[in-house]
Amino acid sequence: MDQRAELSEFLRSRRARLQPGDVGLPQLGRHRRVPGLRREELAQLAGVSVAYYTRLEQGNGRNVSTEVLDAIARALRLSDVERDHLSHLAKPKQKKHRRMGRPQQLRPAVQQLMDAMDGVPAYVLGRRLDILGWNRMARALLGDFAALPPQERNMARLVFLDPNAPDLYVDWECKATEVVSFLRMYAGCSADDPQLPPLIGDLSVKSEEFRKLWAAHTVQDKGHGTKRLHHPLVGEMTLSYETLRLPDDHDLSLVTYHAEPGTRAAESLRLLAGWGVDEVADADAR
Repeated sequence: MDQRAELSEFLRSRRARLQPGDVGLPQLGRHRRVPGLRREELAQLAGVSVAYYTRLEQGNGRNVSTEVLDAIARALRLSDVERDHLSHLAKPKQKKHRRMGRPQQLRPAVQQLMDAMDGVPAYVLGRRLDILGWNRMARALLGDFAALPPQERNMARLVFLDPNAPDLYVDWECKATEVVSFLRMYAGCSADDPQLPPLIGDLSVKSEEFRKLWAAHTVQDKGHGTKRLHHPLVGEMTLSYETLRLPDDHDLSLVTYHAEPGTRAAESLRLLAGWGVDEVADADAR
């Protein structure tokens, strides 16, 4: 990933979403040549020269101070996640060499933990949202990951390229935005991952929806919340999810789903637990 281009495009996209009235500036002129704030308006708000901000927006983040980045983040009304993303793009940290091309390994104890979580769908995500491990309930709820070729076990590929995904996720657009936003955030701090550009390129070629969302430069890190799912056997249910980063490898995250006790969703999970994965797969195929 071209870090300079990413920095430039991110700043342009954040500037374009703000209007003068949003930041207390007068609306001068009826016709504006650019969407959102002009560079000189943003520079004025951040307290830096137009030339300095222009260099930064052109992708030159060399020697930019933390104080200046903070001022620009405040002027752009960035969220905490967006602020961190800007910092990663402008001042990439020198990391110890990691063999990013080597497949990640899941510790047997983590797989044993998921298998012991009776009635709780659970799976592990690695870099680029690769699906590295799962339990029986995750297969019954979300799909038979084991039946996929290893290179297709990726949450982004499933959400955008699996024709069943819009039926499974009731709020598919929300799920799709979350997936792309995470990949954007990952790209900002892991630009040295050689497997990321091929993934982004493949998704961009095969999915118009992915291309549009990727171009929006949205970043967010949503580690918990609720999801509305529609399962072919038990119908619609609302489940809570939690994303827990593993302490010995922050590139690995354990994702779990659960239902509030006594609800219809809880009964639906209990029914799924009583069926075999093959039965669920057959119902999904129908």
